[in-house]
This record gives sequence, structure tokens and C-alpha cells, in this order.
Amino acid sequence: MPRLLGVDIPSDKPSGISLTYLYGVGPHTARELCHKAGIDPAKQARELAEDELGRLAALLERDYTVEGQLRRQVTQTITRLRDIKCYRGLRHRLGLPVRGQRTRTNARTRKGPKKTVAGKKGVKDLR
Repeated sequence: MPRLLGVDIPSDKPSGISLTYLYGVGPHTARELCHKAGIDPAKQARELAEDELGRLAALLERDYTVEGQLRRQVTQTITRLRDIKCYRGLRHRLGLPVRGQRTRTNARTRKGPKKTVAGKKGVKDLR
């Protein structure tokens, strides 16, 4: 398995797809990297030579914010939003959807599993 920036990329996949295993590199950026480094995106990752891996690593470090640096940047941004107590920061703090999604239904990913609340007594129970 080839290693780039401390991450093992899968060797049995094309290099254009293997690069997407890096945090912050999507399909478009992976194709762009292959083009800039002069590597065929369809070439298997295990077939990449050391100089090609070196070119990719140099390009990633020079032109892109990926992996640890990007994770730190995202964390700092969220911390800043929480500290200044803006709306987005409050949503992060409460564990609710941040980007305007509805919460009456369909927010289970952020809110977690349902917490059942005791129901009200019906009209029949009052007699």
C-alpha cells in the first residue's frame, strides 16, 4: 500500500480513486492532482513509482490544505463559532443541524436516536 501524507491509500484501485481516501481530496481534486503530476488516473496505485508518489506529496503539501492541517482548520472554525455564540455556533453546541434543515422530522443523524416522551392521557382515560 502506498503512503501519502501518513495515510495508506488502497493499492488495488486506480490512483485517481485512491487519492480520494485522503481527507480533503474529492474526485475532482484527485483528477486535478493526477493531471498536474503527470500521472494517468487509471493507473493502479500499486504501480506508482517512488518519484510519482513524491511529486504527488509535494503538490499536496504546496498547493492544497489536506489531512491534519485541514482537520485543525475545521476544528478551529467551529470553536470560533461556538466562542462568539453566533447562531451556527449554538447549533453546533446543541448538536442540532447547522445549515437550516428542518428538525421536526428527519434530523436523526444530528439528534441521535429517538427519546420517547410519556404521552398525554386520552379523553377516554379521564372518565
